[in-house]
Amino acid sequence: MSWVTQTLSSSLGRKVIMSLTGLFLSTFLVVHMAGNLQLFKGDEGRAFNEYTYFMTHNPLIITVSYLLYTSILVHALMAFVLTRHNQASRPVDYAFKRPEANSAWSSRNMGILGTVLLIFIILHMRTFWYEMHFGSVPMAEYDGKQYKDLYTVVVAAFSQWWYVLIYVVSMVALGYHLVHGFQSGFQTLGLRHKKYTPLIEALGTYVFAILIPALFAAMPIYIFLKANNFIG
Repeated sequence: MSWVTQTLSSSLGRKVIMSLTGLFLSTFLVVHMAGNLQLFKGDEGRAFNEYTYFMTHNPLIITVSYLLYTSILVHALMAFVLTRHNQASRPVDYAFKRPEANSAWSSRNMGILGTVLLIFIILHMRTFWYEMHFGSVPMAEYDGKQYKDLYTVVVAAFSQWWYVLIYVVSMVALGYHLVHGFQSGFQTLGLRHKKYTPLIEALGTYVFAILIPALFAAMPIYIFLKANNFIG
């Protein structure tokens, strides 16, 4: 197990672990977003409830979910350790510095963005994941089969303006976090090449940093407007 100890004790090893977990979490975002698009269907939540039933009963998905939870914790832990290490390595700030000339705002504030996202994940999982597994979720019946009606829980949460605001602000933070983190992950793994880097940068910027957070933010906004009769 010496290689594990060496990996965890070296700055490069921690960055590699952060990159691998970060890219895995990015992949999860795509799957999660695709499933949550069922919320836009005008079927009173049937498609969404059937989707959540599949996600909580499929053995492969259940196994991957534990890898997901572990990745979130490890990613956050490695970020904290690296931040503390960087601070310890340079305890005294430069007398004069212009960070904006050397790096993007998102790159300089990954710690703040990550903290916002970690708080959001805890709130999000408490509101939906915990209720789905341990709460008193009402039941819905489709074609004689019983499903937990998580759709009603989602509508109840997104009917509140303050929860929608927290969600949207968190998605803005997610976009900034991904615009740097996605590209940085490939760079740390040594996957930079003049042929592929422009594609990776475009994918990180337009898909992961803009499109996916925008779609996630659109869901609570849509449900809020619909639940409060602003739209039909």
